[in-house]
Amino acid sequence: MIQYSNIHQTSNFAVLSISFEKADVETRGKFAFFDDNIKNFVTRIHNENLGDAFVVSTCNRTEIYTTSPNYLLVAEEYCKSIDVNFSDFLRFANIFTKEEALQHLFRVSAGLESQIIGDFEIIGQIKKAYARFKKERQNSNPYLERSINSAIQISKRIKNETGISNGAASVSYAAVHYILNNQKRITEKNILLLGVGEIGQNTVENLVKHVYQPKIKIANRTQEKAAKISEKYNIPNIDYNDFEKELENTDILIVATGAKTPIINKSHLKTGKEILIIDLSIPHNVDKDVSELDNVTLIDVDELSKQIQETIQQREKEIPKAEVIIKEMTKDFLEWEKKRKLAPNIHHFKAVLKNMERNEMHNFYRKNKYININDMELSDKMIQKITNRFAKYIIDNPLKAEEISKLMHEILVEQPNNEFNEKH
Repeated sequence: MIQYSNIHQTSNFAVLSISFEKADVETRGKFAFFDDNIKNFVTRIHNENLGDAFVVSTCNRTEIYTTSPNYLLVAEEYCKSIDVNFSDFLRFANIFTKEEALQHLFRVSAGLESQIIGDFEIIGQIKKAYARFKKERQNSNPYLERSINSAIQISKRIKNETGISNGAASVSYAAVHYILNNQKRITEKNILLLGVGEIGQNTVENLVKHVYQPKIKIANRTQEKAAKISEKYNIPNIDYNDFEKELENTDILIVATGAKTPIINKSHLKTGKEILIIDLSIPHNVDKDVSELDNVTLIDVDELSKQIQETIQQREKEIPKAEVIIKEMTKDFLEWEKKRKLAPNIHHFKAVLKNMERNEMHNFYRKNKYININDMELSDKMIQKITNRFAKYIIDNPLKAEEISKLMHEILVEQPNNEFNEKH
């Protein structure tokens, strides 16, 4: 009998998560994962024969998703890849395994585990993260493919069928919300945005949407990308190397870059001009000591999340509806997994029946010199019906699946073979 491989089962699925629940912004920054770490990490787990894993790293969380039963070894290789201490990682990590890990993935994708509940930006980040790792690994993992596709469907359903995303409460909007509530004569303020990645672009979109003709300029290390955003929103962009000079006339600085270390410090703020700095980067891209300057107000991601509690309270009322959808989709996923696990048994059973059919049809034709097409169609229907009954039984009784499959093999294959051998 063909045995099902354990490599893609939920029993081997694990998630190791460092998030805002246990770690502040500075700590999360230490464990942040960048694109240039991917090749090193994938190579490490491949060389150690640890199976498949990918990493999602956002401003609120860094999570390792893996189908390896040796998930701690995967995490250890991850820490080596980003040059952090493994024991420090374990201090801040939540570890989920088996069905709990699957539920965690679905809850994260649904925005239920976001620092701002209902923030659906995460599902796009999960899709992109897996795609990058799949490209580097040069293959796909059927279990991870299916689980991510299910997560995408869950995200869509919750967005469409509940009010959990009502009201604007993303990190990028929170920044604009703070500006609107704390700055006077906003249309007169000179705004400079550094970094036009996903969060930077969302911030630009929210500024254009909520501020009448904002005086905003953007800068990005990749000039081509800045030019595209500039054209899309009809706003000026400056050369990234000129941002220090631009700071002299800036009233509001928004930093959404992806640098590993701070790119803004006290030396950039010599004029004494009043300035609001909003740092949306993880790790911090603005040195915290700038807040020691009397003319500087510094706000980071954790501070912003406190500004939108009213929206969050309304969204929390929608959580039970979202959890019903997750429960339903989890059940569907586990049913798929059962069928996938038992597919070889089912295919083997059907193949045996088809072989019996061919033998009987051959004998019938040899005696009668014809076969009625209607009889063949009826035979196919009977085989499918018997196979469906067999499949339903072993799926409903997975602990008996191997025993029943072996018994059917003995009755339908081994016994007839033994009888044939005895006669001949």
